[in-house]
Amino acid sequence: MPSKIDLLNPASLSPPTGYSHLAIVKAERQVHVSGQVAYDPMGKVVGEGDIAAQAEQVYANLAAALAAAGTDFTKVFKLVTYVVDLSTEKAVAVRKVRMKYLGDGPYPASTMVGVTALVDPRLLIEIEAIAALD
Repeated sequence: MPSKIDLLNPASLSPPTGYSHLAIVKAERQVHVSGQVAYDPMGKVVGEGDIAAQAEQVYANLAAALAAAGTDFTKVFKLVTYVVDLSTEKAVAVRKVRMKYLGDGPYPASTMVGVTALVDPRLLIEIEAIAALD
């Protein structure tokens, strides 16, 4: 069955690392996953003060949410990542965890934004996802 998502990187744009510039979605049904944070299933913060540990929990939560909708990371076409006090070191740590879940690509369209705070001061990262269901 042909893919319902075309991930493109036009030569007229800079070469991306770990994301795609364009996601053309032909699926009729989509799931929008609310921002996931580093809470475990009991609502406790995981990895307080540790961006890599929190990113791991966030991606595990995203995987669980996607599975509940009947999809997975191969159908994700957009990610938005919010990182408190974003730095190069934090971005590298988040990308390392991200690659465990996204593999060798193709990668979804993606944005990473530095923020001053999230809803809980112990949280360092929040990620939203949009995936195709068809």
